[in-house]
Formats: sequence, structure tokens, C-alpha cells
Amino acid sequence: MSLNDIKKEFPIFDEKIQNNDLVYLDSANSSQKPKIVVDRINEFYTKQFSNVGRSVHYLAVAATNLYENTRSSVQKYINAKDKNEIVFTKGATEALNLVANTLGQNYLQEGDEILITELEHHSNYVPWHFLRKSKNIKINFAEINELGEVTLDEIEKKITPKTKIISITHLSNVTGAILPVKEITKLAHSKGIIVVVDGCQGAPHLKLDIQDLDCDFYAISCHKMYGPTGLGVLYGKKKWLEELPPYQGGGGMINEVKKDRISYGDLPNKYEAGTMATAQVIAFDQSIKFLESIGIENIMKHEAELIDYGQELLQKNNSVKLIGNPKNKGGILSFTLEGIHPHDIATILDEDGIAIRAGHHCCQILHDKLNITASARASVGIYNTREDLDKLNDSINNCKKMFNLK
Repeated sequence: MSLNDIKKEFPIFDEKIQNNDLVYLDSANSSQKPKIVVDRINEFYTKQFSNVGRSVHYLAVAATNLYENTRSSVQKYINAKDKNEIVFTKGATEALNLVANTLGQNYLQEGDEILITELEHHSNYVPWHFLRKSKNIKINFAEINELGEVTLDEIEKKITPKTKIISITHLSNVTGAILPVKEITKLAHSKGIIVVVDGCQGAPHLKLDIQDLDCDFYAISCHKMYGPTGLGVLYGKKKWLEELPPYQGGGGMINEVKKDRISYGDLPNKYEAGTMATAQVIAFDQSIKFLESIGIENIMKHEAELIDYGQELLQKNNSVKLIGNPKNKGGILSFTLEGIHPHDIATILDEDGIAIRAGHHCCQILHDKLNITASARASVGIYNTREDLDKLNDSINNCKKMFNLK
């Protein structure tokens, strides 16, 4: 599929926003959905719906097969060794909570330490904080440098003999820094440390080879990958998923239930309790097919060119201060405008049909480190163009005029 034709695949771009063509620069928050994903949800609900893994009638068996087909597609897309290492969750947040909760039960002891970074989204901090309160474990933070990145040297410096887990983002949702996950994992494993990766921003924008990265867990947010909301993926190495306890109890995750004992189902059923988000899982298969039809290498090249162009454009714009300039950067342009609150920036840009995000982006620790309360963030996806970034820059100039900035 030609990159020039991609925007036509997304019905939302036929809509007008404030009487303007939509310029959507908020994909790091949630991506828009191609028509094939929307249509697949509708088709399943109207023609194929049934619960999965329960009944033996035609619809149930067909739905179960479709559901498991998506699991195989995810396995292939991230190059996992075994499809049973793929667990469907309600989102990446639940995936990270699952990992923290189960490791907390079976692996961590009082006094153990967890290493995260100052770049982390709250979803990759708060679940570990719960363990700090309940098990008296310690959380250490690898610090950002002046470029807004976390280096391998900084990770190594912060490891102690008590470090049991390193939990890191793959790609920062504020500075755009891409962390050297493979190198961090190699270092960690040489010291017997588990590595957990928040891949919410990594999975939509980077080529994933989970066996090459060799991390122990990797969390994916499907709604950021042009897929449905309410769905996440947890990759976990088989040895860990077999060893750790279930996260939730209920139907579907059991083998045998008696008054005096319960045995649990095989992987991945052990971690998929209750009625799953069947329509979302089945539709996510179309998201993967859509990404594969474009090619992740093409996506990475396109987005890198956009970010280079946008960064150059905004660096020339007086009063605009870009946040972070990492050497290895993903599709994020976070910035502040001197004298204008980010929420006001976003409101004014919205009047021009330009959608960005404003706030702390669920990264208050990072914003505290930067000594700012909030920032504005433009983030690109496969449907964005240079013209979108030109419009962003023009709208920022309009914003400056309203506040009498030069």
C-alpha cells in the first residue's frame, strides 16, 4: 500500500473538525482506526458472534478459531517463540499490573529492589509502587540526561546487588527517546535480573523481534496500533508464565474445581479469566494485517522523516522549546511555548482542526524533573504528512499572535 493512499483508509479523515480538515497529531495517545478494523468488529457482532472457549456449537467453534488466529498473528508479528506466550488483556495497563502482581506474589521479597526510569508512564510505575507499600520493596530511578534519554551506562550505574527487576519503557511518550532494550536486557540477564518492557509506544512504531530483544515480559497497547480499545497483549517468556500464579480467577482459567482444591488451565488460558474482549481480539488481527501490508520498515522510515522535518520546523520557531533531543528518537514532538499554558495551546490548535495532547501525559515524575507542570505534544502516525506539520507550525504561530509573542 502506498503511503500516499493510507489516509484514505481511515474514515475519520472524511469528517470536518471545527469546519477544518482534521490534522490528527495525537497517535501516541490513541491511533485512529482503518476501515477494515471497524468493519471487522461490525461483521463479527452481526454475523459471527459467540463467546469463545466454552460451547461446541458452530458459532462458538468458529469464534474460538478466529480468536486463536489472532494469537498466532501476534506471535508472528513480534516473533515470539510460542503462541502460548501471548496473553490477551484489557490493555497494556492490565498487562503491567499482571506482571507486577504475580512477580510480587512469587518472586519478590522484602528489601528487594526494582529499577525503573524517570521516563516511565504511570502505568509502569504505580503497579510497582503498590509492591513498595505491600512488600516493603525499594524502587530506584535511572535518570535522564540532558538529551532526555536514559543510557545503558546510567542503567548499569543504578543496578545494585538487590536489584531483582528492571522495568523500562521502549519508547518515551514525552521525549521520544528509544531505549537500548536489547543491551539493557543482556546486561540485566548477566546479573540474574528480570526485564519488563512497556511497549505501548514501541510496538506501533518499531520493528519487534521479541526473541532478539530477549526481555522477559513485553506489554502492548492495541488501541495505539490502529486496533480496538479495551485490548492489550502481554508477551511473557513461557518459563515465567508457567511458574507465576494466575492474576484473576473465574471461568476459562481453570482445569478442575473441587470444594477442597482448584487446578488451573494450561497457558495462556491460565491468565485469561472470564469472557474476553472477543470482537476486539478478532478485529486486532486486521490491524496487524494492515501494518504488515504497509511494512514496518516503511512506517519507521516515513515517521523518522516526519519527525526530522517537524523538529527542524519547530526549532526555527521562536518561543517554541522542544523537550528532549535524544539520539535515537521516535515519533514524538513535545514542546512548550513561553508564556502560554499547554492546555491553551491545544485549545487554540483545536480551533484549526489540529488535535494534539496537552498535560503531563501520565509522566509527572519526568515533568517534575524538567521543572514544568505540563507540555504540549504532537505525535505522528502512518497517516500523517509534512503538510500536517506545516499546519501545526502555522497554528502555533496563530497562537503566538493571540498572546503577542514574537
